[in-house]
Amino acid sequence: MPLWLIYHPPQTFTTPESKSALVKSITSIYTSSGLPAFYVVINFIPLSPDDNTFIGGEPSSARSKPFIRFVAEHIAVHVSQNPGRQERTIKRIDDALRPHVEEKGYDWEWHVDETPRALWKINGFVPPPFGSKAEKEWAELNRPVPWEEEEREGNQRGDRRYVVSM
Repeated sequence: MPLWLIYHPPQTFTTPESKSALVKSITSIYTSSGLPAFYVVINFIPLSPDDNTFIGGEPSSARSKPFIRFVAEHIAVHVSQNPGRQERTIKRIDDALRPHVEEKGYDWEWHVDETPRALWKINGFVPPPFGSKAEKEWAELNRPVPWEEEEREGNQRGDRRYVVSM
């Protein structure tokens, strides 16, 4: 699951439409690779720039532009082991975010952490392997459902065979 935390000043992403447009762009990064849409969780966290956000030791309100910080945690699919996959992922993220921040004149920064897949469950279920028949069913239904144990047989949770391209 990708979990996105978007730290932003209160004067940005003020309408449901602006949030929805950004959420759709971020979600498409993952659904275009076959991941279920419900894997993508996005939290908007407004921060008062005078009190809570400092850049270089100064309040971000001293800057001429709003500053947006994106933090993403990837669990379902990891790309860090493959430079080609990293490049594609970086491009997809930049392309998804750019219209919502850079083109509005905001300063922005993002990073991705990769959490071990073996430490992840959804509604008590161990998620099926990436690209598996069960994961495709989850994507089609857009919710987790029990899946056949034999699909899991011979595969250990966190098995690197599931570190695949996005």
